[in-house]
Amino acid sequence: MSFAVRIAVRGYELDTQGHVNGAVYHQYGDHARWECLRAAGITVEDLLASGVGPITLENTIRYHRELRGGDEVEVSCGFEWGDGKTFRIVQEYRHQDGGLAAELTSVGGLLDLRERRLVPDPAAHWRSLASEPALLGL
Repeated sequence: MSFAVRIAVRGYELDTQGHVNGAVYHQYGDHARWECLRAAGITVEDLLASGVGPITLENTIRYHRELRGGDEVEVSCGFEWGDGKTFRIVQEYRHQDGGLAAELTSVGGLLDLRERRLVPDPAAHWRSLASEPALLGL
């Protein structure tokens, strides 16, 4: 994984069993992805000005070890590129001791905001916007 961010688990993110609610894992993943884009030099304003917006087409999460209130979790973000209109983002959620808490795999694309269709080469578009494309695996 090329990028990671630390997040402190907050009490209001817990479910009735005392561990992080499943929906919050998705929020942590979103946060890490946006922080990765920011670190790569891409802002929301840059995306909108270029006429595209990132979209999520699929998310798959696998839970390994619970996260509880007071824990800190490191959420990584790694992009995987193919030849089509979509790409994959693989994220790992790790406890402070390095143990794997969860994995989130997403399929995404870039939506042309005018045409309402996926752009044909998302990697090229990301590369054109990024000042640090290596953080995006480019």
